[in-house]
Amino acid sequence: MKVVITGATGSVGKAVLSSLRNIDHQLDLYAGVRNVEADKISLEGLKTSLLKFDFMDFKTCEAALENCDILFLLRPPQISDTEKYFKPIIDACQDKGVKHIVFLSVQGVENSRIIPHHKIEKMIVGSKINYTFLRPAYFMQNFTTTLRKDLVTKKQIFLPAGESKFTLIDVMDIGEVAANILINIKQHINESYDLTNGEKLTFSQMAKILSNGLGTQIKFQSPNLMRFFLTKRKENMPTMFILVMIMLHYFPRFQKESETTDWVAKITGRQPRTFAQFISENRNLLA
Repeated sequence: MKVVITGATGSVGKAVLSSLRNIDHQLDLYAGVRNVEADKISLEGLKTSLLKFDFMDFKTCEAALENCDILFLLRPPQISDTEKYFKPIIDACQDKGVKHIVFLSVQGVENSRIIPHHKIEKMIVGSKINYTFLRPAYFMQNFTTTLRKDLVTKKQIFLPAGESKFTLIDVMDIGEVAANILINIKQHINESYDLTNGEKLTFSQMAKILSNGLGTQIKFQSPNLMRFFLTKRKENMPTMFILVMIMLHYFPRFQKESETTDWVAKITGRQPRTFAQFISENRNLLA
């Protein structure tokens, strides 16, 4: 079966391909990338062919879906207009005979119509194509990407999250779940999985675990929205991205607390990584 992995150079896409590299399978893997020549190096050794799949250029998406059996679909963070960019892709999946879409969604999506993932899930269900929805919790890798600068330079977490509790997941665990689903796709038709580890932590608690793991004191500050917005604008963070950060960290203060699940263990056969394990494995990126 031809499997196209979108966002292949991103953290989740790479995690999926890395997990598949370690599994004996008969899938014909294609990594969807924006620049085939430039991205060859970053995907070297992952046992996949490369093809052009640029969400901003529909013709490349349409061509990539030719003879595709399974599409692993995710939403690039900069794309919010789902009707413009995702509806044509899902329509093309129907036209090209794609048999199954595995979509990287987000935990709590069914109760939050404001986020783009909600609309994309509805589009996929409406297409009548078989689907599997992966709904991960808060990415631990946020600490090695968007939160890293504050963590490394100021020894702090600066977010308007208050004392809300967050469920967590390591992106590598998402990759392993996705890989196991892709090689056993018939067992996961029209299923939705919330992916978390067994912890529910506030950012104050995460700061303490980071302090212990890194051997240095990490403080958590929860500013009001105006202070957070102005601080991040001074740091030249794009306004749209600040709003995404607010939606991700502030809104949970007014929502029902997410629950942990055991889907990672059920699907992969092993327990998901704890936050402390993540820190230990990524200490060089966090120090």
